[in-house]
Amino acid sequence: MTLGKPGHLAGKSLCLATAVPCLLDYMFTEEKFGQAEKTELDAHFENLLARADSTKNWTERILRQTEVLLQPNPSARVEEFLYEKLDRKVPSRVTNGELLAQYMAEAASELGPSTPYGKTLMKVSEAEKRLGAAERDFIHTASLSFLTPLRNFLEGDWKTISKERRLLQNRRLDLDACKARLKKAKAAEAKATLWNDEVDKAEQELRVAQTEFDRQAEVTRLLLEGISSTHVNHLRCLHEFVKSQTTYYAQCYRHMLDLQKQLGSSQGTIFPGTFVGTTEPASPPLSSTSPTTTAATMPVVPTGAGLIPPEEAALCLEEVAPPASGTRKARVLYDYEAADSSELALLADELITVYSLPGMDPDWLIGERGNKKGKVPVTYLELLS
Repeated sequence: MTLGKPGHLAGKSLCLATAVPCLLDYMFTEEKFGQAEKTELDAHFENLLARADSTKNWTERILRQTEVLLQPNPSARVEEFLYEKLDRKVPSRVTNGELLAQYMAEAASELGPSTPYGKTLMKVSEAEKRLGAAERDFIHTASLSFLTPLRNFLEGDWKTISKERRLLQNRRLDLDACKARLKKAKAAEAKATLWNDEVDKAEQELRVAQTEFDRQAEVTRLLLEGISSTHVNHLRCLHEFVKSQTTYYAQCYRHMLDLQKQLGSSQGTIFPGTFVGTTEPASPPLSSTSPTTTAATMPVVPTGAGLIPPEEAALCLEEVAPPASGTRKARVLYDYEAADSSELALLADELITVYSLPGMDPDWLIGERGNKKGKVPVTYLELLS
């Protein structure tokens, strides 16, 4: 048997040694095209990876949309982001409600604070100011209890998970490269007995790569399983967010209800039934119950009659009989002074019968109390089942 020259064997070893970095470079590409062996992860591990990716993606979406909800102005969001990155305090910003309150107060001062319009502007200004303060508190609370934990996950835990996953990917590629080297060494051994030492070396490298891969896989697995704890934490934060939202909208409701009572109590004196230059009745104050929605639930008498002319309203109302079916009971929320003979005066907490006529303004209903009948504003009523 003719033995190869020592220099020739050394050249072969050198080629194998320098080929390892090259293998790492193109091993991933070879695996993608199915031209190289790939170490597969178990199904449970793959599920953990998919669950982690889904958690990260949805957390990003929820975070971004919550930021839009709390701060619709994109320029303001960018400014706040820059301040956070520079580790500087975000300057206090006037809310839209507070700015509207300021404009209304200035308008009332210039147009005449003693006039009916000026007095109403001042009342609405105070309500808008309270709404703006409530909005500011809500944004602050929601940012601390909800946005901050989500950001901490994305900028902390997720970065750690991503780093360990990249290490695991490198360990897997190392392992696959060692498997490829061993396969080539064994193929060469079948042709020449002088490659026994290369096979032993390749097997030793494979054992080391397998150990490192297993260790890194365990570290990554523990981090991925920690996503369950992340869900628990985000669940608690979500409850806090809902609580802050509930508090905010409850405050808004109370402020607007107080404003509605203030405007409702002065409506009879400020508006004597009609606006100057119009023939339309004064609009009732806003209510927590949508007039359109409420009217839609009221039964309508199936007839082709049109709107009742204002000059014939009193006469027609006396002649109109309530429908055989379709009347409802309603509780009066606030006192209401009738603007003219076509309307029915109301007292708070009394019960009346109401129904709708075809073509009527959806903000109004026909109300009956005993032998009295007239139009009543929907916003002053609580419709009962």
